[in-house]
Amino acid sequence: MKKKMFLITLLSLVGLVVFGATYCFTGNRVIFSLMITFGTIFYHLAIRLAAGYLIDAKFHNQMDYTKGWFREKAFEPKLYKKLKVKKWKNRFPTFNPQDFELQNRSVTEIIQVTCQSEIVHEVNMVLSFVPVIFSVWFGSLEVFVITSFMAFLYDSMFVIMQRFNRPRLMRLLRK
Repeated sequence: MKKKMFLITLLSLVGLVVFGATYCFTGNRVIFSLMITFGTIFYHLAIRLAAGYLIDAKFHNQMDYTKGWFREKAFEPKLYKKLKVKKWKNRFPTFNPQDFELQNRSVTEIIQVTCQSEIVHEVNMVLSFVPVIFSVWFGSLEVFVITSFMAFLYDSMFVIMQRFNRPRLMRLLRK
């Protein structure tokens, strides 16, 4: 997953530069749309990589999982059941799968990884809406809002997965 994400980020940057330069010389609206598309893709991927690496550099998967923020809230089990999280949670990619393997990590370490992963995705959820600001210069507010909201929803699924799995890991730790 890591290699694919870096490759797509790099390709979207190349697309942004190529179509940006081409638009500067041609003024073509189709090229402009492609520039915006590649720029938005680049932003959403690059910011996720940056947030993940910056948070990892700060915390090194050593989050205090006993803090209130990470505790299961009373409404969560019902919400997760309604969302059928158990059915879809294993279908999403994992950036560092080895961080979640019991063969490589203790249960405590995996719990800390879920906490850090949750924080990364929550930061990403907030940063998903930064591109809306670009509509001031480029127009197409609705496109920026829709893509930002879709990115927000995508990251929210990862937060849900971490919060869904953590109570199970906590029970395993107590055993």
